[in-house]
Amino acid sequence: MLTEVEPVFTEIAKTILRFEHVLISCEFVTRVQELGQELNAWAEANNLPGRVVTVPAPADDTWARDHGPITVATDDGFALLDFRFNAWGNKFSWEKDNALNTHLAGAGVFGRYPMQPVDLVLEGGSIESDGQGTILTTSECLLTATRNPSIDREAVEERLAEHLGAERVLWLEHGYLAGDDTDSHIDTLARFCAPDHICYVACPNETDEHFDALQAMAEELQEFRCKDGQPYKLTALPWPDALYDEDGQRLPATYANFLIINEAVLLPVYQVAQDEEAVRIMSELFPDREIVPINCRPLIHQHGSLHCITMQIPEGVLKV
Repeated sequence: MLTEVEPVFTEIAKTILRFEHVLISCEFVTRVQELGQELNAWAEANNLPGRVVTVPAPADDTWARDHGPITVATDDGFALLDFRFNAWGNKFSWEKDNALNTHLAGAGVFGRYPMQPVDLVLEGGSIESDGQGTILTTSECLLTATRNPSIDREAVEERLAEHLGAERVLWLEHGYLAGDDTDSHIDTLARFCAPDHICYVACPNETDEHFDALQAMAEELQEFRCKDGQPYKLTALPWPDALYDEDGQRLPATYANFLIINEAVLLPVYQVAQDEEAVRIMSELFPDREIVPINCRPLIHQHGSLHCITMQIPEGVLKV
């Protein structure tokens, strides 16, 4: 669906360029170079701070969140971690995507920071961090036998502590979206909007197939506690009208798949009645940031959304 989705990619890139730089990789060499030139000319003409860096690179798919580098702060600056990627438990081809971080590092786009391979299958969309030592995740994803069959929950927690500095892990045992290929990635279900505040997907319709699982997830979130022992502030996100593909399969549309960038939040919307309410709630959750709605209806037909196709890189890492 490149014809349908490329304008969405372009809109996302243009929005980000208002605030920061953008790295775009694509295996279509001529097109990615053309797009970079077009976007940089547009950014310069509009006196924007961001610039585009492009890298032609082989790829299987577009989900940068799940195979892109996960960056952590260290005493020496940053470490770029290259976890293994196997397409959500060998559901699709993955060899090119698994090699993409090494390819990008070899192109020199990460400056002085080397890529560090990690012998663990882990997708960026499967973990959510508060930035202060707490990681939120789902057991449905991280403990599935198709990713790391030889390690259990305790071993996963040890690895998250070793590589990501996790002091504790909050495990959700419930949570479900029809049409989801990821085995319940947390970035489609629940997100930190502050260290003491979690927003989450809620289904108010008792006749909907999601009602029981998402109600159970909400009850779990109510039981979680912050580091100081206080309950989390919780905000339910709107439930968008059901969307279906051409074969009648329900698509995993969710407002939880937003992207936080410098001074803004990019919010996926789907041309449904609940979009306006989602923007309003997001404005309350992030009062110090501009909320930018992006029509992600074409993306959701590929069973992912805005957060899924992006991966943030800290300032000072990307060589522009």
